[in-house]
Amino acid sequence: MEIRIGIVNTPRELNFETPDTAEAVQATVVKALEAGTTHMTFTDSKGNTVIVPTASLAYIELGAEESRRIGFVV
Repeated sequence: MEIRIGIVNTPRELNFETPDTAEAVQATVVKALEAGTTHMTFTDSKGNTVIVPTASLAYIELGAEESRRIGFVV
């Protein structure tokens, strides 16, 4: 699934793909915001760790969980 995260006062958004489901990502975000933690941690599809500060969070956009098709559709 593709995740786009907007950070306040940053012109570019953070964009990465994760093997997690939309429900798991949403649960992580809600839990971090409700608990008042300083950051959220995600793991992308390549195994890299992404740490996002919750105080600077502008928005989070969750993309489709369907994988992209390669080639021509006939």
